[in-house]
Amino acid sequence: MLFTKARIAVFIDGCYWHGCPVHYVASKSNTAYWDDKIIRNRVRDAETTALLKGRGWQVLRFWAHVPPLEAADEIVTAVEQSGRGLQ
Repeated sequence: MLFTKARIAVFIDGCYWHGCPVHYVASKSNTAYWDDKIIRNRVRDAETTALLKGRGWQVLRFWAHVPPLEAADEIVTAVEQSGRGLQ
């Protein structure tokens, strides 16, 4: 999600696809492919975050297991603190 006026980018990262330190379980088949895929995803995530931050955006990342209301509260707080509101 993007909040363009507030310059906030929100990502919800899936536990498997992005290598969640709590829930990620490595594949038992085709391990070389999947291990490399997850590493590439994490590298791309870090590059994307760095690029956006370098351009003045605030980046919020949540794991898919984070309760939606918890994530929503943090997003609302960030948008409100940006001084640009939700309009």
